Amino acid sequence: PHNREVIQRLREAGIRWSDEGVARSQSGDALAGKTFVLTGTLPTLTREQAQALIESQGGKVSGSVSRKTSYVLAGADPGSKLAKAESLGVSIIGEEELRALIDRETVAAPTKGA
Repeated sequence: PHNREVIQRLREAGIRWSDEGVARSQSGDALAGKTFVLTGTLPTLTREQAQALIESQGGKVSGSVSRKTSYVLAGADPGSKLAKAESLGVSIIGEEELRALIDRETVAAPTKGA
């Protein structure tokens, strides 16, 4: 999809910009250093929207689960990636937990290094 399509989908999913060109999180690094694997159908985000949201917050999206995976973002009807995550002890979260993780890290960001 083109950037305009992705932006429109993010808006439809509830992402808001506080200033033109600045995403909801001012830090933009709420998920820095975290690797996500997507599986299943999410309630309100397409796979592309979820990837764009994760990447906009400094996270990385991978196609396969490994011990280096931070989280598996699972929706309805997940595939074999869920079983692999369980066998490796990787944290499994849903869309709501992803949003909470971004919000929690965004709130905590101003105090980092203080």
